[in-house]
Amino acid sequence: MTRAELDKQPGDVRRMFDAVARRYDLTNDVLSLGQDRRWRREVYDAVAPQPGEMVLDLAAGTGTSSQPFADAGAMVVPCDFSLGMLTVGKKAKPALPFTAGDGTRLPFADATFDAVTISFGLRNIVDPLAGLTELRRVTKPGGRLVVCEFSHPTNRAFRTVYMEYLMKTLPRVARAVSSAPDAYVYLAESIRAWPDQEGLARMIREAGWIHPQWRNLSSGVVALHRATA
Repeated sequence: MTRAELDKQPGDVRRMFDAVARRYDLTNDVLSLGQDRRWRREVYDAVAPQPGEMVLDLAAGTGTSSQPFADAGAMVVPCDFSLGMLTVGKKAKPALPFTAGDGTRLPFADATFDAVTISFGLRNIVDPLAGLTELRRVTKPGGRLVVCEFSHPTNRAFRTVYMEYLMKTLPRVARAVSSAPDAYVYLAESIRAWPDQEGLARMIREAGWIHPQWRNLSSGVVALHRATA
């Protein structure tokens, strides 16, 4: 995909993730220089799952981000609209209740979950505001939202270096390790086009969440946003 194709047709995005599913976790590890493991730990700590709580992990992919919630005793539901991702996840983690679902039309009743989280998937939803609103619908009053997403580095000099990596080096590395390297051209473009930290906080507030706040990770390459239903 190219910059001109960032209108994010759901079918195209789904097929893209189906294609990268087989080596998705390995590719993420390589492209992030291992930082993705730290980011997952930060998400886990922000959600702070308690035994018996219902947790929705949207855009869960192969369930790598979901497993720690289950290990903590929470009843986690890994949800994704890529059947390719779900197939890989079910083979590796058969105990998790993988569920197919569109982020704008979730297959869950109102006020089902104590906490909802989405990591690196919100920008791929055809309408991110609708996705955040739908997450609000399925969250219990007082429940927790945690969004982990690529953002804008806060240091100008570092931001220049990062954008050079994102647009030139990342696609080359993806060609060496990914099962569908062309998808990472789209992913790089989607990161560049995504709102900054304050912009995402405004979107979260517009979707009906209260007290949105964020914390930068890796010098703002990633931002961790939190809010309450």
